[in-house]
Amino acid sequence: MNLCLLTDSVPDLSFEAALDLAASLGIGSVEIAAGGQSSAPHLHLEELLASAQARSAFLEAITSRGLRLAAINCSAWPMHPVRAEEEARFIENAIQLAGELGVEKLVTMSGCPGDSPQGRTINWIWFPWPPETAAIRERQWEEALGVWQEFGDLGRAHGVSKIAFELHPLHLVYNVTTLLRLRDALGPIVGATLDPSHLIWQQMDAARVVRALGPAVYHVHLKDTQLDDEQVALDGVLDPRPWEDPAQRSWVFRTVGEASPEGFWTGFLEALDDVGYDGELSIENEDPYLPGEVGVRRAVEFMTSLKTAPRA
Repeated sequence: MNLCLLTDSVPDLSFEAALDLAASLGIGSVEIAAGGQSSAPHLHLEELLASAQARSAFLEAITSRGLRLAAINCSAWPMHPVRAEEEARFIENAIQLAGELGVEKLVTMSGCPGDSPQGRTINWIWFPWPPETAAIRERQWEEALGVWQEFGDLGRAHGVSKIAFELHPLHLVYNVTTLLRLRDALGPIVGATLDPSHLIWQQMDAARVVRALGPAVYHVHLKDTQLDDEQVALDGVLDPRPWEDPAQRSWVFRTVGEASPEGFWTGFLEALDDVGYDGELSIENEDPYLPGEVGVRRAVEFMTSLKTAPRA
């Protein structure tokens, strides 16, 4: 079991303290965000791009603790109607930095365009009505294929062999069908980052998703989701209520093992074994009840208990 830590899980810790935590818990690698949707100050993109000495010190801090830099995370909105240029530049810089650091895997999200060139924000179309939305969605896909073809070419030029898209609502790539559409168009540089938490609230079967994607599974995030049965019964899972009041939502993210039963996770791990996945299991903690270091420690305890528990 190759446990990894997405250092965004502990945003209140410094870079060095986050690495110390990972090493102390027996975690073997780290995934570090280059910015974008990340708020954790663990990687300073421009500084590292500008200085070989800074890159050397950055890697030394990781390797000296017995850790490996498994992936650069650069989730952004490269087709945003207003911010596309700066968001795309961020991804380009993250790809370049990955090459400089010898990191072959980029974890990201596909992004989503607006409904027209005059749009001011994204428009995620998931419903086939009214009929004119179908034409908008196809135009969005045409844009996305062009954008990610260029990023894929740039990645290959810098030694990035895997671009792992998180299946995430509000982005064009959010389920098996959409991931495979992008992969079929752009080739094996495209794969999936599987985060069960996003699958759970959409009522997807995480183990079956793994088996459907097979060799296209490039990365895994360990995060859980807790559904409130009463609130789901009344309001469903399309819940716009704020994260800041988790008790008043239909669902919230939880630390791995705090919501779904053990059998869910053993089934998920067995599916990963069945398709030959031997990559990282990256702990991502966004639990409002067990934040930061507390949630990370709980996740390690839970995953370790699965590793040592005998199979039925």
